Amino acid sequence: MIAIEKLTRRYGDLVALNEVSVEIGRGEVVGLLGHNGAGKTTMMKLLTGYLEPSSGRVTVGGADIVTQRRQAQSLVGYLPESAPLYPEMLVQDQLLTIAALRGVPASERVDNVLAAARSTGLTDRLLQPIGTLSKGYRQRVGLAQAILHRPAVLVLDEPTNGLDPTQIHGIRQLVRRLSEGSTVLVSTHILQEIEAVCDRVLVLVGGRLVADAPLSELTASVAVRVSLEAGAREVAERLGRFGSVRRLGPDQRLPGFDLWHLGCEDPAQASPAVVELAREAGWRLGAVGPDHRSLEQVFQELHDHAIGEVA
Repeated sequence: MIAIEKLTRRYGDLVALNEVSVEIGRGEVVGLLGHNGAGKTTMMKLLTGYLEPSSGRVTVGGADIVTQRRQAQSLVGYLPESAPLYPEMLVQDQLLTIAALRGVPASERVDNVLAAARSTGLTDRLLQPIGTLSKGYRQRVGLAQAILHRPAVLVLDEPTNGLDPTQIHGIRQLVRRLSEGSTVLVSTHILQEIEAVCDRVLVLVGGRLVADAPLSELTASVAVRVSLEAGAREVAERLGRFGSVRRLGPDQRLPGFDLWHLGCEDPAQASPAVVELAREAGWRLGAVGPDHRSLEQVFQELHDHAIGEVA
């Protein structure tokens, strides 16, 4: 549904996005992750036609966002970080107006508005002025107007920014439901947002795409943690046959044991081998298992590595 080829955007001497290439298929839920200033919003604006690229190409459903803009934009629903709402308007009037601007036929507008209101939990707020709504409900209005024309692609820029925990939970559930009928791209710097709703992650650092992988693959374990009795001899030498080894110090969960980190390609195969080695060496083994990495750890590693390369 989305094809991005060597996409670059410059603001004078500043390169906000640097030769980014990626493809996103129909029905995928993809998270775009990065610190503030990483290029996320610029990429959203290029994808939706709000900006033109300095170089490179974007197509949506096969339509070029520059040369076939109307066709491409008709396939996209967009919720920017600050939803463009008219506080003095009733919710239903705002949605009917946007439906008309989106080219929804007059005979279908009421049905589309009601369907969008049901999807976003706004049915009992249709006759309420937007200015009297809570921030969470205003965000729902922004989502409703993004899906009025039933887009094939839904682009959400910081959809839960500034919301309280209850509102965030509601928006996440809503995004999951919407993903059943659309390809969804969610831009955020909040790691929990990615983990809650996305299957695949794109990581931007300084305008460059430094990672593109399924969430499960990105956070897959590449190490084993081993708790051995304190004072066990020749641990580093013997474990070293399986990979890189370092001692982490006393295991706080198991007094009298030391915690070791074993970096290896396949923790599932290494763990039984470590158990057998402990038996042969006469070590008392407290625990052994994959050292699961959090998305926060992975993101920080990618960020630090990318910044180190630039330096």
